[in-house]
Amino acid sequence: MAKVVVDVPTMQTNQPYDYAIPAPLADNVVPGVRVVVGFGKGDREVMGVVVDTTDQQDFDGKLKPIMRVLDDHPILDKELLALSRWMADDTFAFWITCLQAMLPSALHADTKWLANGAKTVVNRGRVATEDFIVPLLKHDEYLTLVDQQRTNAKRRITLLQALAQWSTDGAEPRLLSVAGPDSFDRTTVKAGQSQGWLRIEPREFYRRPYANLDAQARTHALTPTAQQQRALDALLPAIDGHKDQTFLLEGVTGSGKTEVYLQAIAATLAQGRNALMLIPEIALTPQMVRNVKGRFGADVAVLHSALSDGERFDEWRRIERGEARVVVGARSAAFAPLTNIGLFIMDEEHETSYKQDDSPRYHARDVLQWRGAYHHAPVLLGSATPSLESRARAAKGVYTHLLMPERANQKPLPPVQIVDMRAAQLDSVSGDFSNELLNALQERLDRGEQSVLMLNRRGFSSFVMCRECGYVAKCPNCDISLTLHMDSHTLRCHYCGHEEPVPTVCPSCGSKRIRYYGTGTEKVEQSLHKLLPNARVLRMDVDTTRRKGGHAKILKAFGQHEADILLGTQMIAKGLDFPDVTLVGVINADTALGLPDFRASERTFQLLTQVSGRAGRADKAGAVVVQTYNPDHYAIQLAQHHDYEHFFVTEMGIRHQSGYPPYYFTFKLTVSHPEDRQAAKAIYHLADELKHSLSDQAVMLGPTRGAIARLKRRYYYQIVIKYKNEPQLHATLERLLTETQVGSRNGFQVAFDREPLSFV
Repeated sequence: MAKVVVDVPTMQTNQPYDYAIPAPLADNVVPGVRVVVGFGKGDREVMGVVVDTTDQQDFDGKLKPIMRVLDDHPILDKELLALSRWMADDTFAFWITCLQAMLPSALHADTKWLANGAKTVVNRGRVATEDFIVPLLKHDEYLTLVDQQRTNAKRRITLLQALAQWSTDGAEPRLLSVAGPDSFDRTTVKAGQSQGWLRIEPREFYRRPYANLDAQARTHALTPTAQQQRALDALLPAIDGHKDQTFLLEGVTGSGKTEVYLQAIAATLAQGRNALMLIPEIALTPQMVRNVKGRFGADVAVLHSALSDGERFDEWRRIERGEARVVVGARSAAFAPLTNIGLFIMDEEHETSYKQDDSPRYHARDVLQWRGAYHHAPVLLGSATPSLESRARAAKGVYTHLLMPERANQKPLPPVQIVDMRAAQLDSVSGDFSNELLNALQERLDRGEQSVLMLNRRGFSSFVMCRECGYVAKCPNCDISLTLHMDSHTLRCHYCGHEEPVPTVCPSCGSKRIRYYGTGTEKVEQSLHKLLPNARVLRMDVDTTRRKGGHAKILKAFGQHEADILLGTQMIAKGLDFPDVTLVGVINADTALGLPDFRASERTFQLLTQVSGRAGRADKAGAVVVQTYNPDHYAIQLAQHHDYEHFFVTEMGIRHQSGYPPYYFTFKLTVSHPEDRQAAKAIYHLADELKHSLSDQAVMLGPTRGAIARLKRRYYYQIVIKYKNEPQLHATLERLLTETQVGSRNGFQVAFDREPLSFV
């Protein structure tokens, strides 16, 4: 008998269902395989995952049999099955959702309609194959056949002559696409197969996203600096001793954290164990992959969302088959089916992209620590600006704190100039650029050096407004203004994707006084072309990197000096290492400070510190210019001096006074519905339910409207709970998770988020 967690669209449960194992499938039904089973009164086909096999039956009646097995071996091993169960409990998600989150999309089964109107489950995973030609005859037999052909059968003769040559070489199969497309085509080859001259044999191959890097010259370990050696001296005993210990490597930008990672991985591989490394941004992947593959070659597999489904499927299979010993990837790579892991690394551990937005709302750091305990392996968290939670754990001794306060090349951190935009002389020509920033850019152009400009907003302008009546163009689906995009001459919603033409007259009053307000990367790019006509500018934001390989293409061009200025959103703030970048400019440092979020100051400090670290990383001295309307804010003042430790103490004091993490645990419950009244009614009902389970020590914030009250035609309300120890809360939330499913049939959506990174 098999215990199966089934995938049904409504009324999920974390309780597996019992299914009988038919005798013909007995050898194939094992924990970790996907199966097709009948579910419900109509026995509709659904996909499920076998999580256990047992002789003990929980169901009293006659068991339904498993219909089909979709895998010839388990795709989830014992570790990942246990991890999925823990994650379901930890994130208040359903077990099947966690299981699916672990698998590449190619292993998510599809439902297909049959001719009789029924549905069936089909496998999406497709192995890529290439056709090879296998000679079946001997050399002399092919020559005899050549003599038997008509003189005008030139393609057949050419094929037979090639087959004769290949059979002499030892009858090694040849790739059909390389076998001579100018001499004979597939039709000729198939005709040869029908004659018994050859066999067309499909052979599996991997779709390798970074295969070109496998052949690059290998790099060698650098001699560690004194601070790198101290970090390695603390870390290597934990690797050698198989200790599930968490380390926080706090190193300033340019201190050489990557070299510590690489040498720690090398030590792990030398032990015969494997290593898993997470990086936060797809934009960082090309450079980090180049670094890791440069050291370890084809032993490295890569997993991130910018790969095609086929590439992710094949990289996943390489890992699962033990053909890769090092995995580098973004958040979902935390579930890579790597075995015998001796080291886990999370670079830029403070990044919010490590937290999943949708169910299951896991944090990759928690997943790595769970796996670290399972494998008895250390977890290394690295950052120049650690999250307050991690730094507080290091202060308490929960994490081992490793410090690298100096750059590896002994160069100083770049000086940061704060420009008070309240006093700046701006006009229609200078736009968003102060004289200080423009002069600094011109100096770099004159010296043949490069600059990086960051603006944390894409598009052309923030909004379009009528100067006659004040009308602002808003999204019909969301309570947010539309953003102007000049490349497509459209207004676009960055939340739901709604797009509409730019109005020439006001839809409200008919006035032609429509104007653009605010700024965006597109608008800044246009301004740069006017202000610095000789400057070559590359723009890097979501719009310019939509296509596959977009990030890598732009970074490669910039690295080859095909541009003088790299303009981008926050994706350029981290990890980029270009020796000729001597200036970093921040056009508006206040973007995050205006958000109603208790982490706004922390994110501002982290972003400014990280982007400042892109300047002067090699031999040339760097400088930073930060434009702000809040020059006296402590986050900006301390970022100017690269003073993380002072910021940590200051921010922790504010968090303690206001009662926010890391002094409190938090939980956010969100309800949405197409009707405002229904969403409000539901959230107040849930608030009453929760109050009964909370002690007087807990604090409930709300119910309140979401910061953006309507998104994608749904109204949002939320509750935030702050607490230190609430023994009844977990059970109450688990009950609500099950009960609120009923409402999904009536348009309700309820989201459970433990330790949310934002209350907005």
